[in-house]
Amino acid sequence: MTWATDAALAVLLGGALGAGICLLLVLIPRIGAPSLSRRIAPYIRDVTDPAGTTAWNLLAPGTAAFDWRAVADRVARWAVRLLGTSDTLMIRLAQAGRPVDPAAFRARQLAWGVAGLAVGAMAVVGLALAGSFSGPSLLLPLVGGAAGVLLCDLLLTSQAKARTARIADELPTVLEFLALCLAAGEGILDSLRRVGAVGSGELTAELRAVVLDVGTGSSLPDALAAMSRRLQVPALSRAVEHIVAALDRGAPLAQALQAQASDAREDAKRSLIETAGRKEILMLLPLVFGLLPLSVVFAVFPGVFMLRLGIG
Repeated sequence: MTWATDAALAVLLGGALGAGICLLLVLIPRIGAPSLSRRIAPYIRDVTDPAGTTAWNLLAPGTAAFDWRAVADRVARWAVRLLGTSDTLMIRLAQAGRPVDPAAFRARQLAWGVAGLAVGAMAVVGLALAGSFSGPSLLLPLVGGAAGVLLCDLLLTSQAKARTARIADELPTVLEFLALCLAAGEGILDSLRRVGAVGSGELTAELRAVVLDVGTGSSLPDALAAMSRRLQVPALSRAVEHIVAALDRGAPLAQALQAQASDAREDAKRSLIETAGRKEILMLLPLVFGLLPLSVVFAVFPGVFMLRLGIG
């Protein structure tokens, strides 16, 4: 198709021209150079920033020659209006260990969609240049954009599931360590601080965040409850509920934590047995659909071949 080839060449050359013009525009001093406020800010720090903490963040959005941060914020707000947000998204972001900022995630998801759209457009151009262009090929950019958006969401979901699984695996060990610290005479806050300082897993990182919240004014039950609501891990939620109840009623925490550790280990064993049962069924698939037909072929084919030759 001559028109398809010409259109592909036009798109390719036009894209290259546009990219070159954008690169040249960045080199223009008016656009690429920092503004006057940013250049003189370090020399008037005693007036603008006596503490010396925000010397390079003095500019409000829109005061620079070209404020990329303002553009990024505007794109993020537009992405939130386009794709929407929900409490489930915030929970998944917290479970994945990412900053709980739906606008930033929607902007990243939109960027993935644009990248998929560009890949689909390049595929259409390649097909046109190769002479294999057809009508359904025009759907490739839309398919690529939708695939980019869905892939970003699926990646977040998989990260959230993997991190919650690691937290559930670490829970019995952390609870036993806390019970040991409490039995040695330390308080619950000191025990949490010690476990957070010694450990290097996902749950210990969350405990360090709890200790930081307590240090900045929150009460320990409120900080633990906030962690439980943020992560939505069933075993951790049960353990936090028992810890908060023990703190409110003055019950011995060491025994409660040991009981919660035993329950967590039993839950881990039960989930392991369930996973093994599912994997056992999956392991039968290659046996039934692969090895068994192959063995039947090896057993039957020689006899059929000999009957066709008239032997025996």
